[in-house]
Amino acid sequence: MSGESTRLERDLLGEKAVPADAYYGVQTARGLENFHISGVELRLYPDLIAAFAMVKMAAARANVDCGQFSKEILKGIEGACQELIDGKLHDQFRLDMFQGGAGTSTNMNANEVIANRALELMGHKKGEYRYCDPHDHVNASQSTNDAYPTSLHIGLSLGNIRVCKAINELIASFRAKGLEFDKILKMGRTQLQDAVPMTLGQEFKAFGETLAGEVRALEVVQRVLGEVNMGATAIGTGLNAPEGYAQKCTAHLAAISGLPVYLAADLVEATQDTQAFVLYSSCMKSLAIKLSKVCNDLRLLSSGPRCGLREINLPPKQPGSSIMPGKVNPVIPEVVNMVCFRVIGSDLTVSMAAEAGQLQLNVFEPVIAACLFEAQTMFINAARTLRVHCVEGITANPDVLRHYVEFSIGTVTALNPVIGYDRSTELAAEAAKTGRGILEIIRERKILTEEQIADVLDPMKMTGQGRPA
Repeated sequence: MSGESTRLERDLLGEKAVPADAYYGVQTARGLENFHISGVELRLYPDLIAAFAMVKMAAARANVDCGQFSKEILKGIEGACQELIDGKLHDQFRLDMFQGGAGTSTNMNANEVIANRALELMGHKKGEYRYCDPHDHVNASQSTNDAYPTSLHIGLSLGNIRVCKAINELIASFRAKGLEFDKILKMGRTQLQDAVPMTLGQEFKAFGETLAGEVRALEVVQRVLGEVNMGATAIGTGLNAPEGYAQKCTAHLAAISGLPVYLAADLVEATQDTQAFVLYSSCMKSLAIKLSKVCNDLRLLSSGPRCGLREINLPPKQPGSSIMPGKVNPVIPEVVNMVCFRVIGSDLTVSMAAEAGQLQLNVFEPVIAACLFEAQTMFINAARTLRVHCVEGITANPDVLRHYVEFSIGTVTALNPVIGYDRSTELAAEAAKTGRGILEIIRERKILTEEQIADVLDPMKMTGQGRPA
């Protein structure tokens, strides 16, 4: 590059040219050279960038409260942070999510971008750090070791709210289908074998309820994510932070973010601990397991369309084969399955990274961040995709469903209280052997009257819908 297109900045390792129009500085530039790993850049996760801005704004306010620098500098930092919160300058965060240094490169990326934008807002040029410095002002009273994990906590909390919203919208779609299919009778199955009658509505309502339990777990873990270690600085002793800073910074952060943020009781323990990430990852894995099971069921119920279960129809989205004309595959549930597989695998990565922490710091938080922010992004997208492109367009095949109920041997289960298990077993065996229906055999042998048949073997009653609550 020519001198006209760059500016010189200096750090521990010496001078380095930085693009003149860049808001990041020398330490970010070194990180951009060093870490070409995943191709997944910080800018892909706006919640993380917004969280860093919230943390830096809270820190600046607390520093001014404690007399560390002037309100003029605070005003510049606040303006720059607010722009990041509003989604501006995110293109300046191009570092790879996978990076050594326990997140120092990311923390400095935030410090440098905020400082340089603050300088412009204060009427100065980029790089004129004597007026607002990335270390002495934006990073004042902080270390990467408290600012980075706190930003992860806040960013994941922001993302978790959006994950819960997306899953709740999917739940509402399943519940709506439950109402739509409320009177459509079908056979339930256990171990892939005919069981007893139920309604298609009950099946779809259950899909919604199984996901609702996962949302409740995610809402509970939000409280765990609210614990932060701001003021811990390097290892939790609070070195270089003024008295009262930790409490003031945490209070400001709660007000800025609107989240239930609170200071950890033991900052030394909190600085080395990654339990919140492990718990959150476990909740994400649990959601992945449930969501994948639902998608498995949708694919199975729609299998066919001529030679499978073919109980429901998924909306056709694209041709399914380059060789078989007319084939349409369940591509939407399939892609959601893949998302779930990825999240389940990432949970192991988070577990290993958490376990590998040593002494007063866990240096592997960047890979934890990469896994969890990716999981949030994929779940938000997958939930919308499944809802809009699949669930909302599902239709039932009532004739097929009715045929399975009438042809099934499973209805014999309702005879247990009337004629006993052994005699019911005999009827089931005969029906299976001869291919005849249970009702046909009962009538032929005069085991029940027509009135009893109507009462005992009413399929809709077997679903429990006519039973008092």
